[in-house]
Amino acid sequence: MTIESDYIGETDATRVRILSEALPYIQQFAGRTVVVKYGGAAMKDSSLKDKVIRDIIFLSCVGVRPVVVHGGGPEINTWLDKLGIEPQFKDGLRVTDAATMDVVEMVLVGRVNKELVSLINQ
Repeated sequence: MTIESDYIGETDATRVRILSEALPYIQQFAGRTVVVKYGGAAMKDSSLKDKVIRDIIFLSCVGVRPVVVHGGGPEINTWLDKLGIEPQFKDGLRVTDAATMDVVEMVLVGRVNKELVSLINQ
């Protein structure tokens, strides 16, 4: 008895298996909008970032409409520190005053969002 990987490479066999497992979900969600939450902590790992971007592009290619809701907490904290603004938290939630909001907007819109859009459009 021969197995699939005897005819095609191991990587190709893995791809075939993954796609065949994903097919029912692709069919179920084709044409629908799905929300992808991509948290700031996950964004710090460049290898993981590449995989997330590839998956978002794949979703779009198979007819799913992904909407990405991204974080940016670690980068926000880095910029707050650079600007000498002490981040404030209450019960684990960021307390955002006007100065902090300016930094949050700069980081999320001017840096994080721009980078993600650029990676998706490459």
